[in-house]
Amino acid sequence: MIKTNKPLERCKLDKSPAFTDPKYGCAPEARTVKAHIERGVVNIDKPAGPTSHEVVAWIKDILKINKAAHTGTLDPRVTGVLPVMLGVATKLADTFIADKGYVCVMKLHGAVEEDKLRKISKDFVGLIYQRPPLKSAVRRQVRIRKVHYIEIMEIAGKDVLMKVGCEAGTYMRMLCHHLGLALGVGAHLVQLRRTKSFPFDEANLTKLQELKDAYIFSEEGDERLLRKLIMPMEYALGHLPCIIVKDSAVDAICHGADLTAPGISRIEEGINIGNRVVIYTLKREAVSIGEAKMISEDMFTSEKGVCVKAEKVFMKRGTYVKSWRSKAEVAEW
Repeated sequence: MIKTNKPLERCKLDKSPAFTDPKYGCAPEARTVKAHIERGVVNIDKPAGPTSHEVVAWIKDILKINKAAHTGTLDPRVTGVLPVMLGVATKLADTFIADKGYVCVMKLHGAVEEDKLRKISKDFVGLIYQRPPLKSAVRRQVRIRKVHYIEIMEIAGKDVLMKVGCEAGTYMRMLCHHLGLALGVGAHLVQLRRTKSFPFDEANLTKLQELKDAYIFSEEGDERLLRKLIMPMEYALGHLPCIIVKDSAVDAICHGADLTAPGISRIEEGINIGNRVVIYTLKREAVSIGEAKMISEDMFTSEKGVCVKAEKVFMKRGTYVKSWRSKAEVAEW
C-alpha cells in the first residue's frame, strides 16, 4: 500500500536548518487542479477487454492531457492494478518495476492430489527460468525471475485459486503451464487479476467511470473527488529514501546539476551509496531523482562534494529563484 509521503518527518538528520520562501513553489496539495493533474498518478482498476494502452488513451481523453504512461502491460484478459502516470509524472515509469502481486485461477488438465499440488507449488518459489510466450513485447530468450510466494487458496475440482507474489516480468501463464508439466497432468491459466504493482495495490483503485465523473465535477467547480482519485506524484515516491534541499539549491538541480553537500537541509537516515534518492524542497515538492554517492552519515558531516548524482528532473526550471552562476557567467564576472 502507498504510504502518505512525509519527507519532513522522515528526514531526521537536520544538517542545515533552513526556511522556504512562500513566493516560490507550493506544497503538492496546494497546486491548481491543472497542475495537480499534470503532476499526478492514478491507480486504475483495469477492466477485462481493453489493453493497457487503450486504457491510457481513454484517460488522456478524459483528462484532456497530452502525456500519460502506464507501468507493467496488462493484456485484454487481465484485470486489476494499473498505475497510470500523468504529464510530468511519466518520468516515474521505471521507478515502479519491482514486485507484482496476482490472484489467478489455474485449470488442471487432470486429477491431482492436494498434497502433491501444494508440495510441487513450493518448488516454484524462489528463482525460476522462463522464456516469454510467443505473444510478448520482449525478446524470447530464457531469463531468471524470482517468485516470492505461491499460496493455494482454494481447490474446486480441477480449478485452483492461487495468490502469487513475484518479480516484475514474471509471466503467470508460463508459470501455470510449467506447474502443470511438473504435476504431470498439464495446466493453463484461466483468470488473472493483478493485485499489486509496487508501491500500488488494491487499497486505492479508481474505475474509469469514477475518473470521468470526477473530471466533470471539477469542470463544474467541485475539485474534491478529482483530487482524491489522482495522487500527487510525491505520494507515489514514499518508498524511496529522500533528502530535503534548501531553496537556493533547487534551480541548479532543475538545470541538471548534481546535489552537493552545501545545498542539503535535511537527510533521511539509512541511505547507502547507489540507492535511488528523491530530492524534495522544504515544501515537500519532488525536484528530482538521483543516485546517492555518499551514505547518510557522510552527507551529514561533509561540507563539500557530490552527494547525489542527478538522473531525472521533475520540476520546471525557474520555479525557484536562481541563486547560482553558470560557467559563462562566472567567467564574465
